[in-house]
Amino acid sequence: MLSTSSMRILLVDDEAELTDPLSRVLIREGYIVDAAYHGINGSQLAQIGTYDLLILDWMLPGKTGLEICQELRRQAKTTPVLFLTAKDTLDDRVQGLDAGADDYLIKPFELRELLARVRALLRRCSIEFYNTTTAHLVVADLELDVENQIAYRQGRIIELSQKESQLLQYFMEYTGQLLSHSQIMQHLWPNGQQPGSNVIAALIRLLRRKIEAGNESALIRTVYGKGYRFGSTVIE
Repeated sequence: MLSTSSMRILLVDDEAELTDPLSRVLIREGYIVDAAYHGINGSQLAQIGTYDLLILDWMLPGKTGLEICQELRRQAKTTPVLFLTAKDTLDDRVQGLDAGADDYLIKPFELRELLARVRALLRRCSIEFYNTTTAHLVVADLELDVENQIAYRQGRIIELSQKESQLLQYFMEYTGQLLSHSQIMQHLWPNGQQPGSNVIAALIRLLRRKIEAGNESALIRTVYGKGYRFGSTVIE
């Protein structure tokens, strides 16, 4: 059975009377939900966040859902997109699918149908993720070879310990998201006895020295009292 506890959904719709209650329903279903009411804000969140599903209204102020989807697909981002829209002609549906949408739901809709489509898209995404090789991850000018525990940055070869490689992989998979000390600890030591909290800080320092040498831009940002955020352009 697909666990929803770590599934992240971005909901972008300018109708607060729809967005707010739908967000609450999705949260009750166990999803982590970010909501935006404007196309520009929604586009920014889609760019910097790591989501398992985007639910986009077609007609949005500032930037349409169609434009947001097209931008992501041009950047080779494969996050599933579900359109919510009053546009119900065949030409509209074809246009949405051609833009890269994975599914399409006409307003008004039944809540249970939307939840079923959300589950189906997330289940498909989960299967594709585990069936696709994750041997290489790339963020900005940093590349990680997971299998060989080696990173590359600006021509440098960076050898990593097992825990450094695991930590860097975790950061890169959740680029732009705030990761707490407890989340990092649980990820690195999921079953065994966890070390003292200062071990995380020490491991972060070691990793920074390796991947942020010389004049290279910082990638690991400390959010004091909360944890860490990874990425080359981080909005605090």
